[in-house]
Order: sequence, then structure tokens, then C-alpha cells
Amino acid sequence: MKILVMGGTRFVGKPLVARLQAQGHALTLFTRGKNPVPDGVTHLRGDRSTEEGLKALQGLRFDVIVDSSGRKLEDSRRVLTITGAPEHRFVYVSSAGVYAGSDQWPLDEDCPIDPQSRHAGKADTETWLRSEGIPFTSFRPTYIYGPGNYNPIERWFFDRIVNNRPVPLPGDGSTITQLGHVEDLAEAMARCIDVEAAANRIYNCSGKLGITFRGLIRSAARACGRDPDTVELRSFDPSGLDPKARKAFPLRLNHFLTDISRVERELAWQPSFDLAAGLADSYSNDYALSPTAEPDFSSDATLIGA
Repeated sequence: MKILVMGGTRFVGKPLVARLQAQGHALTLFTRGKNPVPDGVTHLRGDRSTEEGLKALQGLRFDVIVDSSGRKLEDSRRVLTITGAPEHRFVYVSSAGVYAGSDQWPLDEDCPIDPQSRHAGKADTETWLRSEGIPFTSFRPTYIYGPGNYNPIERWFFDRIVNNRPVPLPGDGSTITQLGHVEDLAEAMARCIDVEAAANRIYNCSGKLGITFRGLIRSAARACGRDPDTVELRSFDPSGLDPKARKAFPLRLNHFLTDISRVERELAWQPSFDLAAGLADSYSNDYALSPTAEPDFSSDATLIGA
């Protein structure tokens, strides 16, 4: 198939493009030209933030369009205004952050959406694609981690553990969160293209199990080759923090756990990484090769004091 990938040279895009190439698809990557592209693909340069920046796509048509970087409806709609709807499928990376808070966990794909979420634009995109009759498959990961991660998730913990700093711990550390490895998300995205039942479907996509904050820190310590019992944990009370201070911790401070049974069942997909193996992969194939040169720990003071 002729596939357009919006991006494809960073994080999720890299393992996804590798899989699509291995499947024999004809790939076009649209990027700003800041990172190298693999051999064997057509590379178009531009800026997706304006119609003028997308002019390199004018007159081109695709069977599949993959959009892993659109954050709001206009981002994706602007692309389709230029290219027209894909003949086969629009594959989209949404976010489990679209869900409203709940007293029941895990969250499935039919749970209510939070219109005030900072990810609400992704839910708007899904709604628009469905209303326009554009065949799509959307993935709602929780936290994506793994080599190449440009979001400060596992690196935030690695920095403190490697540098023998105390690690801030929300409350008693029993809050449950959920991470999914980048390779597993890429595999699900590549797989959905050949599954007819995946048309017009939304999938939670993450690791199979949740983990407590305390368990996450212990797993991160093992990935760094450290004895978890030697890592100093300092608890803080998240209830009194203002929104800015809450951002000093890299994960949301409430339970965040999704049900991934739909993607497992309909795509015959299973995560290949559990958290221990995934963190070890991220540490050895990313962090250990390029440790943070001068970690900034100043924001920790808002959580645990000086």
C-alpha cells in the first residue's frame, strides 16, 4: 500500500516505519527535515502547522495515512484537506488522557471523555473522523516509554536513581499507573492495517498490568543495576499541590489504568515487553548510551523541600 507517515523519524515513528518497510509498503515520510530518514522511503519536507507548510503533499493520494503527532482536530483535518481521505485507513495516535476521572478501574474505550482534558483535541479528531465517514483506527496509549522517548518519564526516575538523589513519592506510593513500550505500540499500529475489524475502532494500547508508583521506582532501580532497597524515597502529599507544582512529578497523581482486552482480542496482539524488560531496554539502549549531562533537580523542592 501507499502509506503517508506524518513524522516517522522519532520515537513511535521509528519502529513503526521499520515494520511498515518490512511489510513491503511504499512509504512517504513528511517531516520538518530535522532528523535523518531511512533509506527506501520518499521524504517530503514541510511544516504541518499551516496549509502552506503542507504544499509538498498537494496532488498526492494515499491508501493509508498514519498520524502520530496530531494533537488537535485542525492538525489532522489540515492534512486531509490537502490529500483527501485515505482509500483504506487513517491510523491515529490518540491518548488515554482523554478519559474523565472514574471510581472504577480499569477504563475501557467506552468510558466518558473529559472535555476539559488537555488531550481533548484528540478525542475531537476521533469524533470528526467517524462523523465524516473516514475509515480510521485510533490508539489510546497511557504512558509510552522506551528508547528515544522525548518525554521525561523513565529518564526522570533514572536521573535521580543514578545520581543518588532522593526520589519523590506521591503519598504512600500505592497509586497505580500504567506504561506501554514503544515497540508494542508500533506493532499494534502496523498490525491494524491488515485487520478489517479494526476499521472505525478505538483501542486502548499499553502494558498488560498496572504498577504502583513505589513498584515503578523499584523496577527503575533494577533497570539501572541498583538495589531498590538502597534508593531513598521521600513521600509528599499530592492533595495540596497547585497545578504547576504537580507537573514536577512526571506522571499524573491519580490512578491511570486501562483495559487493553479489545486490542488483544481484535488484533491478536500481546505486549512483548513487561515493565521490567521494558525499563531495562530503555536504560541500556538509551539512557546508558546518553545519560543526562546535567540533570535539573530544582523542581523536586516543590514536592519534598530543599
